[in-house]
Amino acid sequence: MKSVLKIKWVLVLLAVTTIAWACASSKTQGMSTRQQILKSVYPVLTGVTRFFGVNSRSIPAQQAVSPVVPVYNIPFELIDGTPASLSAYKGKKIVVVNTASDCGYTGQYEELQKLYTDRKGEVVIVGFPANDFKQQEKGSNEEIAGFCKKNYGVEFPLATKAVVVKGKEQHPIFKWLSDPDQNGWNKEAPAWNFSKYIIDEHGKLIGYFDPGVSPLGAEFQKNLDTKPDQQ
Repeated sequence: MKSVLKIKWVLVLLAVTTIAWACASSKTQGMSTRQQILKSVYPVLTGVTRFFGVNSRSIPAQQAVSPVVPVYNIPFELIDGTPASLSAYKGKKIVVVNTASDCGYTGQYEELQKLYTDRKGEVVIVGFPANDFKQQEKGSNEEIAGFCKKNYGVEFPLATKAVVVKGKEQHPIFKWLSDPDQNGWNKEAPAWNFSKYIIDEHGKLIGYFDPGVSPLGAEFQKNLDTKPDQQ
């Protein structure tokens, strides 16, 4: 068994090296060489992490739990500085995700945009760019917005850069998402860039998902399809 795992790991590394070499000589408009490489290896990365069970947890709520603090009352700013709140999305599933432009999971922007397009009217996605993990989001709000639009066609709402990890500077929405005294049950803060949370049509948190869980995957889709009265 160990030898099989080693062979698979070697093949994965060879694939990553080949893709990286191929991408190093080209540069997509608006993307650095590093970002182009990361975009190319994203499918390999997610396959490897799922195979080894890294960053691949799905933690759905065991039952519907009413939040102690209403999430709809928490304000935030869109990436252009416009005041906003999640109350604008009542009646829809809300996916909240912390994002970054220089991460191995950055290619997930493409999957998130597909989800947003395919389920428009049912699901809204709100991305929160964050520089908390290995400083992989150093750009300004304007640079981030341009990068996402140009390279991934992102149309879903993006917030201004925020701190998402636990601490004094944690954004209030991520404080709510990771504090059971506010959301009613979940304590998980983002494990890395592109951690995802689903809030149901009535403002109840119904799941946390690690970065390696695809927003187009069966487990994630199952939770999006859950009706409020089925939780």
